[in-house]
Amino acid sequence: MIVSILKEKAPETRVAVDPGSIRKLLQMKVEAVWVEKGAGEEALFLDSEYEEAGAIIKTREEILQKSQICISVLPPSNEELAALDKSQVVLSQFDPLRTKSLTEELIKLGLTTFSLDNIPRTTRAQSMDVLSSQASVAGYVASILSAENLPRFFPLMMTAAGTIKPAKVLILGAGVAGLQSIATCKRLGAVVEAFDVRSAAKEEVLSLGAKFVEVEGAKEDTGAGGYAVQQTEEFLKRQKAVVQEHAANSDIIISTAQIPGRKAPLLVTEDTVRSMRPGSVIIDMAASSGGNCALSEDGKTITVDGVTIIGDSYLPRRMPQDASRMLGKNLTNFITLLIDDDGQLNLNFEDDIVVGTCLTHDGAIISERIKNFYSKS
Repeated sequence: MIVSILKEKAPETRVAVDPGSIRKLLQMKVEAVWVEKGAGEEALFLDSEYEEAGAIIKTREEILQKSQICISVLPPSNEELAALDKSQVVLSQFDPLRTKSLTEELIKLGLTTFSLDNIPRTTRAQSMDVLSSQASVAGYVASILSAENLPRFFPLMMTAAGTIKPAKVLILGAGVAGLQSIATCKRLGAVVEAFDVRSAAKEEVLSLGAKFVEVEGAKEDTGAGGYAVQQTEEFLKRQKAVVQEHAANSDIIISTAQIPGRKAPLLVTEDTVRSMRPGSVIIDMAASSGGNCALSEDGKTITVDGVTIIGDSYLPRRMPQDASRMLGKNLTNFITLLIDDDGQLNLNFEDDIVVGTCLTHDGAIISERIKNFYSKS
């Protein structure tokens, strides 16, 4: 069996599997690991590094025609998917909660696909969770990006010219990205506050040395896999008032709050932006799903009344090398569930991770989470 890694198309800079993870794939006794020519160049991995690890460099056409498992960060084009044989398996981030039409096309094509952004959030699957690993990268990058754009120091500075107060940072959403942002901003010397609708996040926020901003009455769902859920109008009004109060006194806002398959909650209104001091910075990591900030524009940096607003939901692309290394570890850990001891494909749908991640197979949706989401949407 041949396992292959595809080259991503711009603006994606990451590669699904780094050279360091190739050896683990070969240890699974597969026939060969093919890598598309130039697949790692944007992440600064040379073809020669892949070859030294045991991979074979091939063209995209060869890979799509002959490999049994094709791996990519983002899905191949619709035309490329249509040309695949039903015996081939595609591992990618299909984003099925937002791309129902693509899922329907995969069903028509009868392809076997695994959506890596749908890996169950369980203890056993932690080492395979691409969303968590990339969110960690995003949280770090957001902190560095905010420091770069802030015209003031982060830490308290005691100088002969006087004392400079530390920057005040407000983190909206204390998931993996938010917690990494808290930790990084604290290391840079900022005073950090964090808000999250999930009460379970409070202990984690406090453990990192940040203050937890609490709004009573949030609705929670233990079956939501650790994600936030849609809130009532009454709660949203209270939330808006509290966030505006804290935002007006902050130098930086890093917003990470998202609800899977839904529009991102609006947490920073236009009035809030205009109440912030000139020179302040907002990093909106939810820009691609509507944005937590009313004025965010996805993929753009704008300035409103002296406040810099950076809308970027793809921050890991700014640190492609380590982001790719983390993806490589996630993916090789997951692939061990799909290959038997003889290096052959073995789709065990009795395994909760395999069945939970499988998007389509034999002309049907396999993941119960996706089935349930589509039935309610």
